[in-house]
Amino acid sequence: MPNGIWVVIEQVKGEIRKVSLELVSKGKEFAAAKGEPLTAVILGKGIAGLADTVASYGADKVIIVEDDKLEDYTTGAYTSVLNKVIKAGDPNAVLLGNTAIGKDLAPRLAQRLGVGLASDVTGAEVDDANYLKFSRPVYAGKAYASVVLTDKPVLATVRPNTYAVAEPDASKKAEVSTETADIDAADIKAIVKEVIIAASSRPELVEANIIISGGRAMKGPENFKILEDCADVIGAAVGASRAAVDSGWIEQKFQVGQTGKVVSPTLYIACGISGAIQHLAGMGTSKVIVAINKDADANIFNVADYGIVGDLFDVVPLLTEEFKKMV
Repeated sequence: MPNGIWVVIEQVKGEIRKVSLELVSKGKEFAAAKGEPLTAVILGKGIAGLADTVASYGADKVIIVEDDKLEDYTTGAYTSVLNKVIKAGDPNAVLLGNTAIGKDLAPRLAQRLGVGLASDVTGAEVDDANYLKFSRPVYAGKAYASVVLTDKPVLATVRPNTYAVAEPDASKKAEVSTETADIDAADIKAIVKEVIIAASSRPELVEANIIISGGRAMKGPENFKILEDCADVIGAAVGASRAAVDSGWIEQKFQVGQTGKVVSPTLYIACGISGAIQHLAGMGTSKVIVAINKDADANIFNVADYGIVGDLFDVVPLLTEEFKKMV
């Protein structure tokens, strides 16, 4: 049987990241089209129970690698383990999320495996030659490149929210195998002493289905409360343009754009954002874009599906009140 398509599952403290479930959900379609099995690879500590979860989303096989050194992500340990597991399993393709971890890990794996890498993929299909053909944005999203990698294994990172998460089927079971970590001591160049996770009731920015962002027109840090109130009603994450971040009104971790985080939500609401190309590069693949701006000629309206010409300080509170009636 072909060695199939593998998905590297990203988990934090036993919680699987949404992008990994997206990849398993879509990966089973690719595997079926190619007539191959879908395998999920999970690294960590105390993670054996996650096998049933990924199986319910479509994995045919699950490889579990547990070790104390894998409890928290470190570049050296994860690269060392995955490199050996992939070489031993000889898959045809390996998919990872285009997250902070995926972007750190995938290039190192590509170098060790001696293969190319399709990064920040926003679309994929099985072509007539039975290869995975990827689509990825180039030139700050002004164009898209079609990428076909012929060296085995094909390696790609996929942008979060590119695919929907399938409905899980609890009756589906997978073949589970446990591998030894076998971490090279020379690869351990950093040790995680503590992980501090910020507490927030809002979704993480890159995985959020809805994002409401503010730009220079927010005028000050205190005014982001207007966006936060709206976000809490509709279950959204709060983002910002570089102008707002550079002004010191909001932390850099909330920045959306070419030099910030790249997002692809179902709904993106841009408030007082002009639409500079660097910002568009970070949110241009959003399914629906709503722009609110006083300037009717603002560039953001060129990419918006819906536009409201008006003062965000008037419009956003009105939207919040209307949303309250709907939830």
